[in-house]
Amino acid sequence: MRFLNEPSSDLTYSDVFLVPSRSDVTSRLDVDLSADDGTGSSIPLVVANMTAVTGKRMAETMARRGGLAVLAQDVPLEVLRDVTSWIKSRHPVFETPVTLLASGTVIDALHLMGKRPHGAVVVVDDDGGVAGVVRSADCDGQDRFASLASVMRHQPLVLDAATLDGAGEDSETGQPALLAAFEAMYAAGTDFAPVQRNGLLTGVLTRKGALRSTIYRPSLDGGGKLKVAAAVGINGDVAGRAAELLAAGVDVLVIDTAHGHQHKMFDALAAVRSLDPAVPVVAGNVVTAEATRELIQAGADIVKVGVGPGAMCTTRMMTAVGRPQLSAVLECAAAARAAGGRIWADGGVRYPRDVALALAAGASQVMIGSWFAGTHESPGDLQTDANGRLYKESFGMASARAVQNRNQREGAFEKDRKALFEEGISTSRMYLDPARPGVEDLLDMITAGLRSSMSYAGAADLAAFRARAVAGIQSAAGYEEGRPVPQSW
Repeated sequence: MRFLNEPSSDLTYSDVFLVPSRSDVTSRLDVDLSADDGTGSSIPLVVANMTAVTGKRMAETMARRGGLAVLAQDVPLEVLRDVTSWIKSRHPVFETPVTLLASGTVIDALHLMGKRPHGAVVVVDDDGGVAGVVRSADCDGQDRFASLASVMRHQPLVLDAATLDGAGEDSETGQPALLAAFEAMYAAGTDFAPVQRNGLLTGVLTRKGALRSTIYRPSLDGGGKLKVAAAVGINGDVAGRAAELLAAGVDVLVIDTAHGHQHKMFDALAAVRSLDPAVPVVAGNVVTAEATRELIQAGADIVKVGVGPGAMCTTRMMTAVGRPQLSAVLECAAAARAAGGRIWADGGVRYPRDVALALAAGASQVMIGSWFAGTHESPGDLQTDANGRLYKESFGMASARAVQNRNQREGAFEKDRKALFEEGISTSRMYLDPARPGVEDLLDMITAGLRSSMSYAGAADLAAFRARAVAGIQSAAGYEEGRPVPQSW
């Protein structure tokens, strides 16, 4: 990235705009979004290791669409092992269904529908075959304790998994099968179809899912399984926990602490490097070139950049510590590449434009937390406010709530003492966007904006985007001018 007008102070994403350049990119679909940091991600987006954001549904969905999600360090090891195994068992194209027997009740179905954006429960028989489907409309006006057998619809279409094997793993060779599945659903008048293999339910496919699988390439390990990342802290038996995660099949290790430029981080990096891990190692968070260089020299492949820009973070207001995110990304990315490493830009993105700016400034990927908290795939239960709007609860990972969870094995006195110090919001409502209630909907929006931004710059891949992006500094009025107007003035 180069500037039209050199900055005189540190910059946030809102301070900057990109100008178009001569371009030979004829279609936004010709743009390659693959990250160049060794993770193998085909889109440069990572879901943050926040308890309220990343769980197994989020990790599965992100990997299916080419991204990565990081499981939080607060999760017990036995749970992480089970979750990693579960993610690795998911199909790279078919979505995981929610299922009930015909003897289940309407209230059971309504509770489960919020777990997935397709809004359907597949009713299975005792042998695991498809008996029918229940959608939310089928439950309207029904007794909440009525059996599903009394409200379910017999599915007009069930797809055969054998005809879709391999589809989506290569978007070109898989297109005919996905096109056929899309057209079959269209002809049957449904946007949703269970998928069976040898008479047993193995997944579901939606019309949008079929379309997406022709655009996105899943993030797969060497065995063709979905990739997953997991975080470790800098306290306790770091090497032991990291070894357990590697044995469980984790594909990226993230050594995470709020202040990454400290002695205990370097000890943690040494402990992880002593295991000779065959996966990328991420460390952070930092905001300076010096810290970035030192972490890479100590063994980090990727450095996580960002202190205080997140929506749930109060660090800057509490401590005055941090740095405007775009300047931090620019400086740290240059230092990382000179040292043979890469950075992730962590936090502060609220619009697709911010993601484009972070990547143009040199990040190999962008980490997102709160933006994804208000989706079907985040771990929390759907709740409804007084106006009928759906939301999920979120909280910062340095909040009193998170600290209490992190220290749950300590004594009550020590837990309560640590909870006196917090640098994050303990509860916040993250509303689901009715137009984009799932994380895939947000991925569509973000990657569409990023692809267009790259085509404006004449960049066919992220390396060219970094080299060709031309930025300018704008006033608050300049930023406001670029915002859409929801109603006439």
